[in-house]
Amino acid sequence: MTPQRRQQLLAFLESLGLGAATGLIPSDPAAAEAALETLDEALTHSSTGLPRHHDRLEFLGDAVLRLAAAEFLHREHPALGVGDTSALRAQLVSDRWLSELARSIALEPVLLMGPMAAGDRAGRSTVLAECAEALVGAVYTVGGGPQGGLVAVQQWLAPHWRGSAAELLADPARHNWKSVLQEWSQGQGKGLPTYHCLERSRVHGDPERFECRVEVADLRGEGRGRSRREAEQQAARAALAALALRPAPGC
Repeated sequence: MTPQRRQQLLAFLESLGLGAATGLIPSDPAAAEAALETLDEALTHSSTGLPRHHDRLEFLGDAVLRLAAAEFLHREHPALGVGDTSALRAQLVSDRWLSELARSIALEPVLLMGPMAAGDRAGRSTVLAECAEALVGAVYTVGGGPQGGLVAVQQWLAPHWRGSAAELLADPARHNWKSVLQEWSQGQGKGLPTYHCLERSRVHGDPERFECRVEVADLRGEGRGRSRREAEQQAARAALAALALRPAPGC
């Protein structure tokens, strides 16, 4: 690693609130170099063609992110029911949220990307979300893995989650469950969700006038509402809640 890249990474950590004062980077020179190599790996996109890139840390970061978000909501919003907590967590770990996080922390200037990815403006949000998730995996690893890594991730992400959760809880209309479900299904290569709606009554204002079922791969959800749109949103919300209760892959 060049001295310039090392200084760039150290400055980036400082901007995240994970600088020298936090002890995330060890004082031992060899251990510090290994920690920075891990961060460099997370911030090197696979499009570079380099042997060490973000993929493995992105995989780890996905699991860490879900657990960290669950602990955050359990601690800071204990009054929320399981369904609401699951649905809110889905928002706080979505690709959309990750890409917004990446932009808010100025992630792009420290990313290493291949020419094709660098020139693909349409796919930039995906690249940013992937590398933000890889960065979560790197912070967890450098922070000690099972012995303290989750604390480091929480220290970094809690302020961001706090703001996002407050906005979502203050304005329930911001909970676009259909969008989150579609984002998940496409990201997993499972195609688009399919919605089937039935009008159960013709009474205007009936809160259960429409009944809807959503299906995508082996995931199902059902919901009811005053309109087709509301019923679809509730069905997507139920599917996301069912997804959040599933064990992580490999468990």
